[in-house]
Amino acid sequence: MRRLIVLATCMLMGLAAGPSSQPAQSPAHDRSGASAAFTTHDPLVLRARQLADEGKFFEARAILTQKDASGDGREPATRDRAPRSGHDLAAKDRAANDPRDPRAREEMLDILDRTRAQYALDGPALLARLRESIPDASAADLERWRASGEAQYRMIDGQVRFFSREPANIFRFCDEAIRQRKPPAPPAAGWTLVDHLARVVSEAKRTGQTQVVPIRHRVRYSLTVPADAPGLKPGALVRIWLPFPQEYSRQRDVKLISSNPHPALIAPPARGEPLTVAPQRTAYFERRVGAKQEPMVFEEAFEFTTWAFYPDLDDARAKPLPPIWGDRELAERLPHIVFSPEMKATAAKIVGDETNPLRKARKIFNFVATNISYWAEEEYGTIPSLSAKALRTGRGDCGVQTMLFITLCRCAGIPARWQTGWETKRVGFDMHDWCEFYVEPWGWLPADPSYGLQKSGDPAIRDFYFGHQDSYRMIVNVDYGRQLHPPKGSLRSEPLDFQRGEVEIDGKNLYFGNWDYDMNLEWLDPGP
Repeated sequence: MRRLIVLATCMLMGLAAGPSSQPAQSPAHDRSGASAAFTTHDPLVLRARQLADEGKFFEARAILTQKDASGDGREPATRDRAPRSGHDLAAKDRAANDPRDPRAREEMLDILDRTRAQYALDGPALLARLRESIPDASAADLERWRASGEAQYRMIDGQVRFFSREPANIFRFCDEAIRQRKPPAPPAAGWTLVDHLARVVSEAKRTGQTQVVPIRHRVRYSLTVPADAPGLKPGALVRIWLPFPQEYSRQRDVKLISSNPHPALIAPPARGEPLTVAPQRTAYFERRVGAKQEPMVFEEAFEFTTWAFYPDLDDARAKPLPPIWGDRELAERLPHIVFSPEMKATAAKIVGDETNPLRKARKIFNFVATNISYWAEEEYGTIPSLSAKALRTGRGDCGVQTMLFITLCRCAGIPARWQTGWETKRVGFDMHDWCEFYVEPWGWLPADPSYGLQKSGDPAIRDFYFGHQDSYRMIVNVDYGRQLHPPKGSLRSEPLDFQRGEVEIDGKNLYFGNWDYDMNLEWLDPGP
């Protein structure tokens, strides 16, 4: 679990001022959920991406920072410059005749740095980690597992660099390493997900209600910017966005208890169809750094109640979309929802000649659940297309699996949309991504492809995560790649999702790894 300890004794820095009424301006919002480096037609950026794919990071950086080929003396933006504002209408008109995209070039430099940071392990460092579980693991073992694709790595400027979260994927995909590994400690007795699902099914059948087993949550969330963070200096403006729960059909009674500093600017909840206002909901803070450079801590405490959702899904009751539906949540949304020939062919093969929309969605769910293996994933901001990656590699984490499900559903004519936040289970709570798909007469139904088919002989438990949802969720996002509130001017650490928070210092993004976060969770209702 990616949970970091907050320094509880740290003092807040800066002036005791509330959020500014005039936040920095953001780039024009295109809802791509990706860096401009992955949507641009700038040939220099496209070439830099190709070089990076070939492992030639130094060359990619060199072409992005060289003098502009037009000879006018201009240079592309570098990572040391303040982020540029977005394209206005005039800039878009110019782009039709001038493919140069300074913002995309600047962000591509950032992507190179972010990718390097994710592949920070050399062979000896990873071997040391492996020996914690396999004491006699050797360099020859690691090389064999790398060559077979069971250890995640990249070639960067002629060197083998391993994924920073290894050996997590080795212990998922390498049978030899799994056999040699010291057995992990058995899970402690107590709360189990299966017990909770059984209670949900039982209560729904007993009461005839679709929303059952409400669980009241209390959350204390904090984010710490350390004293040595890049750009943290006296007088600097620090802007912080923390996750805050939506008001939603299955999540209600949201209440802010406290914040530090005070006041926090809470974004309004998403409303309407399609969902607008703040589909990625935030609590916003800003502070100026004082004369003394110390860690800065930002905190929020809130409560909310989430209901499990268990409708009776009878295939015979499923209806086609109403004629007035249009293309809402059915269209491509590049680069993450892309109807490539391979994607369309895959959807057609899965669905076959089925016309019932609920059966079609179930076929797609089962395909993703059984064919896309879960693994520890790169940060989404460095992946050009989540759905394309899932289809190409057959691997991905919850968000990658979810985006593939959404894309295949849309290809098959079934509306589908993103929904994410945290799984708040009493054992193993963490950030999590899932989604919704639309079938009449039920409307929007939840689906969790990474939870997939549960290991149970009871079909109600086995198939639970197709069309149903448990009580242990904190819904923050009902879409992806949407503007924060207030807007953020620089490239977000996570352009697609929003679960940990975002940090900006004097208009420059502070990337993951340069700050810490912690979530303390209490359940105010008894389990399971």
